[in-house]
Amino acid sequence: MDIQVGDKLMMKKEHPCGSREWLVLRVGMDFRMRCLGCGHEIMVPRSKIEKNIKSIERKENASC
Repeated sequence: MDIQVGDKLMMKKEHPCGSREWLVLRVGMDFRMRCLGCGHEIMVPRSKIEKNIKSIERKENASC
């Protein structure tokens, strides 16, 4: 799965704050993500994240 820094992930399960949207801050063996509802940051193993992704919104680069 191709996930990049800056992508917005919609997860299957809600965070306790009620939001399902997360911003990817770092990728590798672990993902560092920020909840877009409350701002909480977590580090989660790649395998766990890839199973729980519902959709990916990629920010398009507008380079000329």
